[in-house]
Amino acid sequence: MGKKRKHSETQVIEPAKKDESETERPKRTLLGWKDKPEEKETESLPPHQGGFRNKEKVLVTCSRRINYRYRHLMLNLVSLLPHCKKDSKVESTSSKGATLNELVELKNCSSSLFFECRKHKDLYLWMVKCPSGPSVKFLVNAVHTMEELKLTGNHLKGSRPLLTFSANFDKDAHWKLLKEMIIQIFGTPKDHRKSKPFYDHVFVFSIVDDHIWFRNYQVSVPHNETDKMARGGLDKMTLVEVGPRFCLNPIKIFGGSFGGPTLYENPFFISPNQIRALEKKQKAGKFAKKVKAKTRRKMHELSNPLEPDEFADMWKE
Repeated sequence: MGKKRKHSETQVIEPAKKDESETERPKRTLLGWKDKPEEKETESLPPHQGGFRNKEKVLVTCSRRINYRYRHLMLNLVSLLPHCKKDSKVESTSSKGATLNELVELKNCSSSLFFECRKHKDLYLWMVKCPSGPSVKFLVNAVHTMEELKLTGNHLKGSRPLLTFSANFDKDAHWKLLKEMIIQIFGTPKDHRKSKPFYDHVFVFSIVDDHIWFRNYQVSVPHNETDKMARGGLDKMTLVEVGPRFCLNPIKIFGGSFGGPTLYENPFFISPNQIRALEKKQKAGKFAKKVKAKTRRKMHELSNPLEPDEFADMWKE
């Protein structure tokens, strides 16, 4: 058998206590030696340490009896927004606001895009912040989906977009409100689980003739081995359109969700029903002109009868 160890050999050697008066050794970092302790800023804290985290989620749905072109436009927007959630169709009635608010709450969303189709012709878009508002009602014109355009641009699905706005968004108060709502709804939150952590396309919102025009462009960068772009070399970047295209004509801005007090009303808005009624009146005016011309011709013939012809009955015998 082996020899037993002595009791003195088995005692644990205690580490030497540090002298409190001794200066601490500076910490070494990737950027060098740090002498001063870091000052924590509460504003720039990451989300897991108590900082702000954007948890924006958008519910995208439509009304029943929607046209196929407008349904394709809605699906294009769903593919562009990784932080959105789809839901089944909702009946377009007077009580749709309460139904949609309940759906938004069930889906744990904070905003809503509701496509409302009327008469299989007119498309209205509700852009709403739930549950307290505000909400905006648009008339959607000049719709062109990705399937129709067949453009050459292409970007990764789920990547974050850059939002650009024209300078006239800062002129009036209602345009500023619309700009803030568009930023919150169309901007993809950072570190979203379905998004990719880089930018490769641009959403362009521009105001022309009191209408908001939407375009989507891919940021194309040369990536050949021989022609690599240096950091900051924006002169070699090009924009290639991807789609879809549409135009938003603001009708009203409400203080609540899907209703409430009217904050702004567009004085230049003309309903598509009025436009169709005017077109029908113009067509009806053409028909009325033809009828009047026929009656005038008959009256003229009655007032100016032809003289009897002497040779009219010559060949009847």
